[in-house]
Amino acid sequence: MKETLEREIKLVPGAGFVMPELGGQLLPTRTFVSTYHDTPDLALARHGVTFRHRVEDGAGLWQLKIPHGAARIELELPGPPARPPEQMTSLLVAFLRGRPPVPVARLRTRREGVRAAGAEIVDDAVAVLDGTRVTRRFRELEVELLEGDERTLRRLEKELRRAGAEPRALRPKLLEALDFSGALEPIEAPEGASPAEELAAALAEQVRRLLLHDPGTRLGRDPEDLHQLRVATRRLRAFLRAGRPLLDEGWAESLRAELGWLGSALGPARDGDVLLERMEEDVAELGEDRSAAESFLAELAAERTWARAAAVEALSGDRYLALLDRLDAVGEPPLSGVSMSLAEIWRRELRRTRKAFDRLGAESHDDELHAARIRVKRARYAAELAAPELGRKGARFVDAAKQLQDVLGEHQDAVVAEERLRAWAEAQPAGRLAAGRLVERARARMELARATWPGAWRRMRRAGRKAKR
Repeated sequence: MKETLEREIKLVPGAGFVMPELGGQLLPTRTFVSTYHDTPDLALARHGVTFRHRVEDGAGLWQLKIPHGAARIELELPGPPARPPEQMTSLLVAFLRGRPPVPVARLRTRREGVRAAGAEIVDDAVAVLDGTRVTRRFRELEVELLEGDERTLRRLEKELRRAGAEPRALRPKLLEALDFSGALEPIEAPEGASPAEELAAALAEQVRRLLLHDPGTRLGRDPEDLHQLRVATRRLRAFLRAGRPLLDEGWAESLRAELGWLGSALGPARDGDVLLERMEEDVAELGEDRSAAESFLAELAAERTWARAAAVEALSGDRYLALLDRLDAVGEPPLSGVSMSLAEIWRRELRRTRKAFDRLGAESHDDELHAARIRVKRARYAAELAAPELGRKGARFVDAAKQLQDVLGEHQDAVVAEERLRAWAEAQPAGRLAAGRLVERARARMELARATWPGAWRRMRRAGRKAKR
């Protein structure tokens, strides 16, 4: 399956637009017909996913585009139109949920353009088809970056706008063809919303992010997708926990339990990514002892592969799909009827965190520091939930909490690394020297974190006091 990272911008040619002289190589004119597939309620399109079968010069090609930050990952497989390839539909489980994708639109595109300045600049004349009848026409300009950086895109955009092009939001042709405006943007509560409405919007936004990173997690090319999927899961649990006074208790706790299961299913794979990345960095600096540690890296890589397979298996099971069905409704959660501000919810969480840190000292056990980190994360997420009420002081508290969380996270990662290295050295005597040097590095990170966290805690505590005023 061919894979490309697609970085592009789109514009609309205004009246009198003429493609400016950009130099480069003129591209041959192309004509192709694309049949877009989706669920009847356009679940793919609403989440920025494009799935289509394209025919050009008699050859058929399946194309799947999934969001990836500011870009999109484009996957391609040759094949006939009769059956969508399982390699692609298996990445769309969270959206399809057992429903087969069906044709929802058919477009004919005539494309002219030029390759210049490390990009392809094309002018697409698009006809929306109903059988052989054209029901609508539109044009769009695409600038796709082949090499270079974002500055190249912006420079080309300026030249096209000077020639009469107008900016347009980056959205698939399908949405333009259907005149569809229901694509999910970041979800925010309306101005003046109640605490319960703010909480509902925050929950719905995390569900949107969870779904956004689901296909990339299944694809497995970028560890960041798994990381962000896990973060969305954790935030959902944290928001449900912090917002318990506002929510129906049975509903919230039941949903938290299922999200806890999902987090546990994702945890080993994400932890494996973190450990392997750190150990690769450390092993690279061992010099002549580097080769002795290669088997350790291979062991970690094998474990990560297994953990990722287990995570994807969990994401493909009935329990996960049932959880997604429940999460669809978090935008209108059942409420308790209790009235409480989000700022007060945060203050309660901060008090719990302060009590936990009051019990810590220079000789606190590793497990106690790990538990404290979890407390910090809960306070941080509660502050994020209360952001509309806390304002800029709340944002500064979140920044301070992130710094403390990072310090304690570095400590915990080093603890895990040392445990793994000692176990490996016991099983592989030939690697004991290399393991010893790696343990020294992990120990140094632990000592640095232990020396650093008290100051980071004081900064977070001060930021919390200011935000409470």
